[in-house]
Amino acid sequence: MPKRAFLRRLLAGAAAAACALTGASSAFAEDSPSKPIRIIVSFAPGGLTDTIARALLPRLQEGFGQPVLVENRPGAGGTVAEGLLAKAAPDGYTLLLSADSVPANPHLIANLPYDTFKDMTPVSLLARIPLVLVVNNNVPATSVKEFVGYAKANTGRMSYASPGIGTSNHLYFEVFKDLAGIDLPHVAYKGGGPAMTDLIGGHVQAMLISATLAVPQANGGKVRALAVTSDKRLPSLPNVPTFAEAGYADFRPQQWTGLFVPAGTPPAVVARISSEFDKALRSPDVIARLNDLHAEPVMSSQAEFAAHLKREYDTLGKLIKARGITAQ
Repeated sequence: MPKRAFLRRLLAGAAAAACALTGASSAFAEDSPSKPIRIIVSFAPGGLTDTIARALLPRLQEGFGQPVLVENRPGAGGTVAEGLLAKAAPDGYTLLLSADSVPANPHLIANLPYDTFKDMTPVSLLARIPLVLVVNNNVPATSVKEFVGYAKANTGRMSYASPGIGTSNHLYFEVFKDLAGIDLPHVAYKGGGPAMTDLIGGHVQAMLISATLAVPQANGGKVRALAVTSDKRLPSLPNVPTFAEAGYADFRPQQWTGLFVPAGTPPAVVARISSEFDKALRSPDVIARLNDLHAEPVMSSQAEFAAHLKREYDTLGKLIKARGITAQ
């Protein structure tokens, strides 16, 4: 074949391939996806992130007109799932639901095989869940002030629990320790459930845990709730003040669940995905389910979510470095 003819055919093939890719992206954004959509969830079945994902499924399937499948890939603080997303094709068919471990992981785990900010595109926050400071019933404190006083008077005889090293529960209790001027050693567990069990049993004395886990135990009299990190009191804990009311106006961390796609996903596809999640979050059944979890539905812009991630990355990075915390 003459060289010039070969080049013409090569260029024509490349143009056809580009048109096909553009057409596929447009079809997803403007019409409907042509195959099932996979949502990777960073944590195990039954956890908060997984429960939120499954609450959204029926409405997402209606909106996309395709099956939406949840794939749980727990492990290493969410980095197993994050790594899968980072390597996935940027075509809109692979999504990730993860949580507040995302901005902490680059500081906690050396040599991650992906770049959180280059290989993953944040789409939106989906839900926020306030944290609750709870104590064992044998701790003679009914307020944050009394708890801080008791902790100062009993240094070395108290400890606090978390669902694991590097979790937001762990890191933000460390922030609270600095604000309050107290010194409690940390006891890490493999999940919020085991940590709550030992708190109830008196093996540890305090914990900063999601309202999802805290409210049933506090209302059942198993633990005592002292303060919540939300801006307003929770309807489910009307007699428990906010940290602002307790004298810690700047202490307002919350757990969250967010949506990510692989970097390079076409903007039109990202916009379509964002729109369907927004509609799902506004449906009464999803709102009711999130209320059951004491979670607030949120749909932020990409820019807002990206800025939120950067703030937490900077804040938690300074804390992790100062404390010498690692996930290993």
